Amino acid sequence: MAKKKKEANRDVTDVVAPITDQLLTDTMVSNYMPYSMSVIISRAIPEIDGFKPAHRKLLYMMYKTGLLTGGRKKSSAIVGDTMKLNPHGDASIYETMVRLTRGNEALLHPFIDSKGSFGKQYSSDMAYAAPRYTEAKLDAFCAEIFRGIDKNAVDMVPNYDNTMTEPVLLPTAFPNVLVSANMGIAVGMASQICSFNLGEICDGAIQVLRNPHTDVDQMLDIVKAPDFPGGGFLIYNRQQMADIYRTGRGSFSVRARYVYDKAENCIDIIQIPYSTTVEAIMKKLTELVRDGKLKEISDFRDEIDLSGFKLTIDLKKGTDPDQLMNKLYKLTPLQDKFACNFNVLVGGVPKQMGIIEILKEWIAFRIGCVKRELSYDLDRKNERLHLLMGLAKILLDIDKAIRIVRNTPLEKDVVPNLMEGFSIDEIQANYIAEIKLRNLNREYILNRTKEIESLQQEIADLTDLIGSEARLKTYISKQLKEIKSKYGKARMTQLIYDEDLDDYVEEEQVDTTPVRLWLTKEGYFKKINQQALRTSGEQKVKEGDEILLIEDTDNSAELIFFSDGAQCYKSKVSAFETTKASLLGDYVAGKLGFDNQEKTVFMKSMKEYKPNEYFIFIFANGKGVKVPSSAYDTKSNRKKLSGAYSDTSPIVAMFYEKEPMDLLLISDAHKAIQISSSLIPVKTTRTSQGVTLMSLKAGQTVTEAMLAAGRDTSGTKGLRKIKIPATGVPFERFDPIEDQISLL
Repeated sequence: MAKKKKEANRDVTDVVAPITDQLLTDTMVSNYMPYSMSVIISRAIPEIDGFKPAHRKLLYMMYKTGLLTGGRKKSSAIVGDTMKLNPHGDASIYETMVRLTRGNEALLHPFIDSKGSFGKQYSSDMAYAAPRYTEAKLDAFCAEIFRGIDKNAVDMVPNYDNTMTEPVLLPTAFPNVLVSANMGIAVGMASQICSFNLGEICDGAIQVLRNPHTDVDQMLDIVKAPDFPGGGFLIYNRQQMADIYRTGRGSFSVRARYVYDKAENCIDIIQIPYSTTVEAIMKKLTELVRDGKLKEISDFRDEIDLSGFKLTIDLKKGTDPDQLMNKLYKLTPLQDKFACNFNVLVGGVPKQMGIIEILKEWIAFRIGCVKRELSYDLDRKNERLHLLMGLAKILLDIDKAIRIVRNTPLEKDVVPNLMEGFSIDEIQANYIAEIKLRNLNREYILNRTKEIESLQQEIADLTDLIGSEARLKTYISKQLKEIKSKYGKARMTQLIYDEDLDDYVEEEQVDTTPVRLWLTKEGYFKKINQQALRTSGEQKVKEGDEILLIEDTDNSAELIFFSDGAQCYKSKVSAFETTKASLLGDYVAGKLGFDNQEKTVFMKSMKEYKPNEYFIFIFANGKGVKVPSSAYDTKSNRKKLSGAYSDTSPIVAMFYEKEPMDLLLISDAHKAIQISSSLIPVKTTRTSQGVTLMSLKAGQTVTEAMLAAGRDTSGTKGLRKIKIPATGVPFERFDPIEDQISLL
């Protein structure tokens, strides 16, 4: 027994392939790479028609079984039919089918008209019913993806067991690759294509057909932005969107849409981002409530019903709904990012492309489909013309044709005798031989041969159309206009501009400790507690530097710094550490990230931005302007404002006016004027150049501007002016005094 087992083992060993050494890289090439390419090409990445193989096989089988024009059919039967093309199992086929249905709400234009429960794209828990309970048929919209498929518009290949053929691609009459959202993860690469509005994409394709050199800016004016079946608000940034359109890669944010029910004191969220689910949102809300971060909410619940999506949040008394939603946008998936990766198979090769490049590839594909479809029609018309030309010869002598048939003893000789008698070929002779006896009369033959002239015209027109790229593009444009007119609908996802958003900023508990602030001419900033001032010594500054401004405020105030680059930067007093008199303090330009070479020229602490208080700007060209402080108030937490004041002329000095004050302006010609700030006009536009305050000769500039308070200028005759513009008077420059630092 043991001997037999040993012999059996020896036999098995003999048939096992010998073990040989092989490099890992060779193993990857021979074993792993074919698998990788199979996943990329045959499963995960969509092709230029906008479909993966699983989608294409399912829809084509439904088309072949008459579900485009017939009634609905049980989903289980559809799945069974599809297995003739797709051998990967009934479960995966049904999952593919679910996403394409109207009931699932995953597509802007569903391909399948469904009946029964197919779950919802916005819910991970709302399961679809078993296929034996649901029914489906192709939506009428599918006529556009199959247009010309029965006229040889695309290549057909055998299925996996060689029992039937299936299309390599579907001849979609519109750029479905950009209309239907699609996601796939392959080996070493992925694809994430967002959906766009059908009407906008049709217009975009027409634009590229007319002008292949269309640029991204032109395309953005036509195809505004992605559009999702779930709606919501897309936070629009044109430059960000232009990068996505150009490269096919990037991301943007979508936020939920809500309504406030004042009577019930609740927020009803009626649309959510396409990339999230109601369960993910509710899970995050639960965590925030549990952690005590959402004290404004008393309850929340899923109220999805037959009327559509609704997530209700009950508010506590006194809660501001808009402020709460800004908070929820920041803390929950009610605002979510969609990452774009436009990876498409073109000729079996994955390519990452921008919008315009994808449209060009689709146009090239569509032109090929239309040419093949028109060539099919041309061949049928030529065949028909050929038959009619033979029939026309009989018209010359119908009696002869009858005589040939009657006098031919054998049936097999009828066709050869007709061919010889009328000088026609076998195809024409067979056609004539099959004509019924009752139709062998002059009227019938004349009616048939009347088609010859119109057929010849149609053939000439088709031949010209097939050979003319310009006419083909016009032909495709006409189809696109028809599709837009028939199936186009308004955008579901509305656009809001990022600069118009009120961002939620979590308020920190900042103490209101009184502090004193210092700013030097070189841009160094100090903050010292008022209590510490009693024991602090003289304020240390950098050699050659001097104190420009001193101001008392508290830690809760906002700081606004103006640079000589016509920009202002915002911060909080609390963002700066308290320091000592013996230290230089913080260098403002470095701490707040000023642009290159910018220097600080002014600082002001703000508790509130009042419209009756003003920033005063004095420029080197002798002009000045007052801008309300409210012009610098921002709803969002913006750190930088460009165009803070006019950059037409260099800034000389800035002041903050609560009450009118006297200003002293000095030119490089040693002339000066003293005016009241009440003479300077108010302009609501930040970049206004203002009006001329001091008249200057060519080449002269204002070099200094300061508060006149505390200075004895009574000895300079004619210095004070009551009208502007004013001409300066000779002025003897004196040394600065301590009052100069009180420019508040």
